[in-house]
Amino acid sequence: MWLYAGLSLAAIVTIFLLSARRPVPRVEVVTVVRGNLSAVIPTNGKVEPVEPFEMRALIPSHVVRTHAIEGQAVKKGQLLIELDNAQIRAEVAHAQEELVAKKDALGIANSGGSATQLAQIDSDIRKADLDHARQQENVTALEKLVAQQAATQQELTVARANLARSETDQRRLQTEKAEFVRQAKLDVDRQSLLVQQAQDNLRDLEEKARSTRITAPVDGTLYAFPLRANDAAKPGDLLAAVADLRRIRVRAFIDEPELGKLVPGQSVEITWDALPNRKWAGTTEQIPRQVVPHGTRSVGELLCTVNNDDQRLIPNTNVNVRIELDQRKSVVLVPRGALVFDGAQRFVFVVQDANASAVLHKQEVHLGISDATNFEVVSGLNTGEIIALPTNLEPKDGMRVRVIRPE
Repeated sequence: MWLYAGLSLAAIVTIFLLSARRPVPRVEVVTVVRGNLSAVIPTNGKVEPVEPFEMRALIPSHVVRTHAIEGQAVKKGQLLIELDNAQIRAEVAHAQEELVAKKDALGIANSGGSATQLAQIDSDIRKADLDHARQQENVTALEKLVAQQAATQQELTVARANLARSETDQRRLQTEKAEFVRQAKLDVDRQSLLVQQAQDNLRDLEEKARSTRITAPVDGTLYAFPLRANDAAKPGDLLAAVADLRRIRVRAFIDEPELGKLVPGQSVEITWDALPNRKWAGTTEQIPRQVVPHGTRSVGELLCTVNNDDQRLIPNTNVNVRIELDQRKSVVLVPRGALVFDGAQRFVFVVQDANASAVLHKQEVHLGISDATNFEVVSGLNTGEIIALPTNLEPKDGMRVRVIRPE
């Protein structure tokens, strides 16, 4: 019984001591190696033509007939679509009649106004001049007769009143003619303005009439052609869009923190989910100058020129964009998960004596470029060293760990 009691007590003490010891944490490790590294910005973008030509409806109408199909190669001047133009043709004819009437009115104004009215004023002036001359002669004759006492003073007074009235009529008619001439000059300016307005209106209507026959403005591809025969067209509706699809660009949406890394001339790789085995090469061209909202993101819109000689990329498609910022050959690489950030300093934990039980040593490193998985180590670490990947562990300098090597 005493023996059993002693053994039980020893077992209890052993279990207590074992439970009091903290287990050695496990940590995955990786060996530092060299490799090639490319720093890239992955994002999305949209394809657009460099020089798109969009034709839009200028008047309310409807499609009479179409002469092409979307995706077709077209030549400059080729007829694409016809709209009903009966109403606009009638408006053009009415505008032409108005212009003729306005030009006739301008011609009358340029000639000094209404010829009949001006002739009447001139006739009245000549009559007034003749009457004034007759009244003047009568006054002169009566003054001699009164001096000879052959006429009365009353007759001379009446003659002088008639002369004054004729002079008043002369002044009134001259003033009337001057006002008529002044009004005629103003009428010339007014009629000239009306003629100009009528000409502008006619040109506008003629342009709208011509717009009912849509032709290709350049050689290229008809990449947008949304309407069919009998479809209604409202002013501003897109009728057709043509561009040379060998010259395209991609509008890439770059998140705000990445904008400072962009410069013109950086290499760009474009992929499209619809053609997963195809890649297109390009370069950065126009760097963003402002940040705009794009969904839930704040982005700068980067324009990239892209070689599309096979014309497989089409406008308005959503594509994947990879912008290569820098490329390094045979540099020391560490996984992102191995780095510990402490303010402006960067550390890794080197595994010393990497056996079943090893010790972690905190070591500062200086970094270069990075990609989605690795950083370049400029100094502080050598190839062949073993470092910890403390994914589920808060590492400390001098910590004893159990090494787990990834399979």
